[in-house]
Amino acid sequence: MRRSPRLAALVGALLLGAAAPALTPAAPATAATTLTMRGADVSSLQRSLDLGAKYYTAAGTAADPLDVLKGAGVNYARLRIWNNPASGYNNLAKVLIDAKRVKAKGLALMVDFHYSDTWADPGKQYKPAAWASHGIAALQTDVYNYTYNVCTALKAQGTTPDSVQIGNEINVGMLWNDGKVVNNNFTNLSLLLKAGYNATKACNGGTKVIIHTADADSQANARWFYDGITAKGVAWDITGLSYYCMWHGTLSNLATVITDVRTRYGKPVVLAETAYPFTSANADGEANSVNSTCSGYPATWAGQAANFTAVQNTARGAGAIGVFYWEPTWYAVPGNGWDPANINGTGNQWDNMAVFNWTGQVNPNVVWTP
Repeated sequence: MRRSPRLAALVGALLLGAAAPALTPAAPATAATTLTMRGADVSSLQRSLDLGAKYYTAAGTAADPLDVLKGAGVNYARLRIWNNPASGYNNLAKVLIDAKRVKAKGLALMVDFHYSDTWADPGKQYKPAAWASHGIAALQTDVYNYTYNVCTALKAQGTTPDSVQIGNEINVGMLWNDGKVVNNNFTNLSLLLKAGYNATKACNGGTKVIIHTADADSQANARWFYDGITAKGVAWDITGLSYYCMWHGTLSNLATVITDVRTRYGKPVVLAETAYPFTSANADGEANSVNSTCSGYPATWAGQAANFTAVQNTARGAGAIGVFYWEPTWYAVPGNGWDPANINGTGNQWDNMAVFNWTGQVNPNVVWTP
């Protein structure tokens, strides 16, 4: 998440150009009947706790936020990792600490590789500063070594990731410009994805590799991307999509896209990100990322919960295996800003989208259901 103004659909449409490559249909993935990956991205949580944030149950009792989320049905945590962020958070050292907390609670772990020092999303995929001068050959080695080293460090402390994302919302590639898809040429991107996949499997063969785009809005864009990497021989285990109704359209369309990518590529599907506002107000001086709602779902605690339930029901009905809520614990704690280069001086653009309100009390109506 934390994307620029919505460039994904426009960029994808501009790059479609020629028709997607011919694809031999894969054996359809069996439609799931339950959501086995019921997740929460808690990447900002450690910073909030370090700043003294408090979290409360619906009854007003102070509690560990991971326990509160588990009580609401969460069984999986997602952690982003940046190579060398200026904030000193979401780097390997902090992810190792976070992973211990996650696994100690009995939660499964997903690691979300951005391959950047800052946010990567459909509108920007900045190389880490240490890789800035590297061409595609060196970048393959960078991706392999970095992925393998992170996975091995997690494994060594007994917190082997259950799944990893090779890139975050890589609608038109990653590690731009070398790994960007231009004129329908997926060659460079495929080399990077293969490096990440091979490194993950070399570390632990059972770790599932997710390739994640924000293409839940468009069957055409999803086919363009996943057909493109399939034609280049890229392997992956789970197809990941982002879905925010204010950006990605109707639930009916979401069901169509999930069903199509599940059957077309023969792999399980997970919604790696979703969220909805509980208020249209703003808790701090930083403008909210989301200032709109979707029909039928007001910006209230009841509306937030109803939307999340509807997204889960749609995903389940289309045969997906999981849904992750993005940053449910990131409420407006001063000092936990959105910009890793100015974490103290920026505000929280997500304070109206968390499932904990501005004093840390959980929305009692938000539940993750199998």
